[in-house]
Amino acid sequence: MSKRMKLLAWILAGSISVGTGFSAVEAAQRNGTGNPVAGVSGIFMELLAEAEKDAAEQTPMAAGDVRVSAEEMQTEAEEDIWPEVTEHEAPVVKSEYADIAVAQVNNYVNVRSEPTTESEILGKLYHNSAATVLETTEDGWYRIQSGNVNGYVKAEYVVVGDEELAKEVSTRYATVTTTTLFVRSEPTTEAKILTMLPEGDDLEVLDESLEGWLLVSTVEGEGYICSDYVTLATEYVHAESKEEEEARLAKEEAERQAAAAAAEAARKERERLAKEEEARKTKEAQKAVSKQNNSSVANSNANSSGSTDTRKPASSNGQAVVDYARQFLGNPYVYGGNSLTNGTDCSGFVKGVYAAFGVSLPRTSAEQRSVGYAVSLADIKPGDIVCYSGHVGIYAGNDTLIHASNEKTGITLTSPVTYRKVLAVRRIF
Repeated sequence: MSKRMKLLAWILAGSISVGTGFSAVEAAQRNGTGNPVAGVSGIFMELLAEAEKDAAEQTPMAAGDVRVSAEEMQTEAEEDIWPEVTEHEAPVVKSEYADIAVAQVNNYVNVRSEPTTESEILGKLYHNSAATVLETTEDGWYRIQSGNVNGYVKAEYVVVGDEELAKEVSTRYATVTTTTLFVRSEPTTEAKILTMLPEGDDLEVLDESLEGWLLVSTVEGEGYICSDYVTLATEYVHAESKEEEEARLAKEEAERQAAAAAAEAARKERERLAKEEEARKTKEAQKAVSKQNNSSVANSNANSSGSTDTRKPASSNGQAVVDYARQFLGNPYVYGGNSLTNGTDCSGFVKGVYAAFGVSLPRTSAEQRSVGYAVSLADIKPGDIVCYSGHVGIYAGNDTLIHASNEKTGITLTSPVTYRKVLAVRRIF
């Protein structure tokens, strides 16, 4: 009997017992009183009879010897309906850091065109720089993608899949997607507003564990922002291609030469101004015979040192940038402002100062983190742009920062320059 027919017989017969002496058809026709089973139509009876006949023809037993227990029929029917189910383990979700390779070397490891030390060098993966592993070779190499570099590095110089290390060498950013974002003291809309940030600005994310809120670093300290109004991204330092390295070195050399020329021009300008100042003092001293002239000299000195002096710079170099910026110390901080005298915010201050030197910078602190070229904190010089999470300023030398800090302090000097975590240092001159 086919499994389909046995299932049908089980469903229709309902009460078949072992060893009754009835055939399957007889059992289906009788209930406990010997009467036909209610609800069994002639059509189904014919199907059962046909199934029993098929069984008799396929086995050496006589039709009357066919015995089918209800338990056997039910077991076989259940096997048809519910086949054996193998219990599987829950699928393992791959970590986002599983394919991240982080260079752990003294300086850099070469990225090559083939998995051999004799092949062409395509670029350099510097210490703590990261890459995505695309392939593992049998002889101890990884094929990686890092920035614009796609090639091979020796496996012994990188660490792969270490989530803790990957997080340590990366920076998690939240970029503002609304016109004005409030940073609050606590993760609630009722909490105090610490500061405000414009659209396009970005902040370093310190904690993402609280649903709907992010703990971030700002110039006012750590605070909370609503995650609905930002986009998140993880930023690594990537490999530098051979072409990118050559272009960077050429640019740095040209800028160094320009800075040296500017510095020499500034030196000559300072000498000229010193001579003029000496001549002015001599002339004033000669007029000091009268009280009126003495008063005139005092007024002249006061005017020459006023904080509203907005004389344009005579040369272009880092120190000249600082000297120009200092005249605005004490002027007010205004969120979204662009006036160096009447009020500006941090990125407006940097943009305004550099505009006096003919340099056009983007408006937000996030965008200014990509201008000029990068230098290390150890190599920082006056005039360099110092970038923080949601903030930016100008290095003034002697471990100090000149910046539009907040409404309380306005444009001020802050020391040390590492009073907050420095994300980048960019050099223009």
